[in-house]
Amino acid sequence: MALTQRLEFRQSQSLVMTPQLMQAIKLLQLSNLDLTTFVEEELERNPLLERANDEAPAGEAPAETGQFSDSDGRHNDEPGGGPGEAFEPGQEEWMSKDLGTRAEIEQTLDTGLDNVFSEEPAEAAARNAQDAAPTTYTEWGGGASGDEDYNLEAFVAAEITLGDHLAEQLSVAFTGPAQRMIGQYLIDLVDEAGYLPPDLGQAAERLGASQADVEDVLAVLQKFDPPGVCARNLSECLAIQLRELDRYDPAMQALVEHLDLLAKRDIASLRKLCGVDDEDIADMIGEIRRLNPKPGMKFGSARLQTMVPDVYVRPGPDGGWHVELNSDTLPRVLVNQTYYSELSKKIGKDGDKSYFTDALQNATWLVRALDQRARTILKVATEIVRQQDGFFTHGVAHLRPLNLKAVADAIQMHESTVSRVTANKYMATNRGTFELKYFFTASIASADGGEAHSAEAVRHHIKQLIDSEAPAAILSDDTIVERLRASGIDIACRTVAKYREAMRIPSSVQRRRDKQSALGNVLSTAMPDRSRNTEPA
Repeated sequence: MALTQRLEFRQSQSLVMTPQLMQAIKLLQLSNLDLTTFVEEELERNPLLERANDEAPAGEAPAETGQFSDSDGRHNDEPGGGPGEAFEPGQEEWMSKDLGTRAEIEQTLDTGLDNVFSEEPAEAAARNAQDAAPTTYTEWGGGASGDEDYNLEAFVAAEITLGDHLAEQLSVAFTGPAQRMIGQYLIDLVDEAGYLPPDLGQAAERLGASQADVEDVLAVLQKFDPPGVCARNLSECLAIQLRELDRYDPAMQALVEHLDLLAKRDIASLRKLCGVDDEDIADMIGEIRRLNPKPGMKFGSARLQTMVPDVYVRPGPDGGWHVELNSDTLPRVLVNQTYYSELSKKIGKDGDKSYFTDALQNATWLVRALDQRARTILKVATEIVRQQDGFFTHGVAHLRPLNLKAVADAIQMHESTVSRVTANKYMATNRGTFELKYFFTASIASADGGEAHSAEAVRHHIKQLIDSEAPAAILSDDTIVERLRASGIDIACRTVAKYREAMRIPSSVQRRRDKQSALGNVLSTAMPDRSRNTEPA
């Protein structure tokens, strides 16, 4: 076997994941807030990038032009070109004019110079200037004094949080530093609803204090405003509020300790445990309902972020739907080609040339990537609207089953690209604002072999059946399955139970207790009114 050398040409294709391509893929799945943050970082990092709406203030000279000297190095004394342009036309003449003697000046002013120019000490003048009230917005510390920069929000007081409210009471309740430290540590553990963790053993161990000291401080914290704060569970929270109202008797204590029976509407067992009759147990339950199970929610400690849609869908004049991007969420950046051309003529070092060349390439790539991202989002959203036309026209009951592959095949893209586009994106429609992933639902076979049904539409159908059931005829899961099959939806009983639990709908037994209890309350309220109306006048 002879070994020889030879040259061969082979043609092949391969996908190379360049950093620019990886960054473009990352941009697809960013939300509008994350995208804005990313673009802001690039604007700070890349000198060739600029915002599309950036405009130089009127009358402002470019940074490259000199303001104080001309090309020959001499001072620029032309009118309006030097530093003395702020003087009024007649100001220099007034300063050079001879005002005459003191007597002539006093005769001109019709008063003595001592009345015009007081001879106060310098210290008094400085003190008066310091004590004088600020006259401009800048002196108050709010920024520039111009009307366009006036910010009224600078004067708005900050919202008091639950932690701040409890800390103010803590400084009055305790004087010892050890107790204040324990109290502040427990306040930091309170969540937004006003609850503490169930186990406070780690708090005593971490602070190096005894469990008794922690319990003593906790007992004081539980007397703070709002009532029920610093409780470790719901029963303790309700008990604190009942003690505040002086209504925590043995019967009420038994009721609070068995809230699970109250949740199940097992009124008979509660009546036996509390040792009261039907009228008393109804009054006790009414008092429990008037309490606040989350006392800390009145203090808005968490700031909610407004959901900004990326796509708008509006009815068109021809009966279709008009899809457009929300231009307010799209950052606008441009490449400053003029700045690059000027720099390329003056840069002499190879390292500097390489830096600005890379900056130009990155800036150009970012502009193209943002444009491609917007086009891709619009293309995917348009196809979703076309596929789910029944939802936009008739409602959720007409939501069709849809998967990523169907959209990807229609727009000739990969499924992973569609998945990234629909992540963290929202669509504002005539029926509300929905995440793009909401329109992708699983399919459920039809009972008669017809078109499959969307899982979301089936959930909506189940909720309609349960909402319309009568108190005397509560629908079980098996009955719901039969009615769905009569409507052409083939679904198993366990699937009905799964959908029902996902919608936080209780079982048929629990619903029967709830509706019968509500009906009993209505009848008991109406009977005294009826007896009062039948009395003779």
